[in-house]
Amino acid sequence: MATTQELPKIPIFDLSTKNLSPSSSSWLPTCKSLREALEEFGFFLAKYENVSSQLDKQVFHVLEQVFNLPFETKSRNTSDLSFYGYVGKLPHAPVHESMGIPEATTLDAVQSFTNLMWPSGNKEFCENILCYARLVSEMEQLVDRMVFESYGAEKHHDSHVGSTTYLLRTIKYSVPKLDADNSSNMGTNIHTDKSFLSILYQNQVNGLQIQLRNGEWLDVDVPPGLFVVMAGDAYEVWSNGRIYAAKHQVIMKADKPRYCLAMFSFNHGLR
Repeated sequence: MATTQELPKIPIFDLSTKNLSPSSSSWLPTCKSLREALEEFGFFLAKYENVSSQLDKQVFHVLEQVFNLPFETKSRNTSDLSFYGYVGKLPHAPVHESMGIPEATTLDAVQSFTNLMWPSGNKEFCENILCYARLVSEMEQLVDRMVFESYGAEKHHDSHVGSTTYLLRTIKYSVPKLDADNSSNMGTNIHTDKSFLSILYQNQVNGLQIQLRNGEWLDVDVPPGLFVVMAGDAYEVWSNGRIYAAKHQVIMKADKPRYCLAMFSFNHGLR
């Protein structure tokens, strides 16, 4: 579905806190460029060295652990909210499987999920997922601050952060079965996210496709260790339509599984 025509280069921002200071002369120009990327593309790629290479290895290791559990165990992850609990075995997305951890920046929430999956405990999973969620929430708050300041709305940032909640979804896309029409390789069908921001982090397996404003589709080739930072419907509404909530989907073409962590931020109960 992705076009073969030449497509624009997607911006990459280094959001590592040691390289980005609000007191520096580059702060406001970088805020402007980042906000313009969300307006034009609806997403950008981010470098964030606060998530170390060691944590990278550990989180994907524990993701494999949780998805190797029996279906009966994974299906204990239930919720009254759509896509907050276990999702899998979908006819329209046969290679998709995911679980949600609401309030994933809190120890109680991650420990509760861990105990649900491993009644005897799994310290490695709990510690790594909690560490990851907290670091990525800090990146999300940094992006919010940059957008708010670029729009001259910095006085509203602290209250926004104070009422922000996070959902972390752990996702696995299996290797598709071979068939004549490739109907088995759909990982996630076309949609926009309901969140303010969605921050995606994957193992070195691609599959994400994003629709640009002109209607063309882009196969997103994510370099190792980089994040995809994407605006959701709530950010588009908040910005009076200036920020673009891009439609996207996942099509699996790889010969090995794709693991992904998706952190969604919500405000005042918007989901």
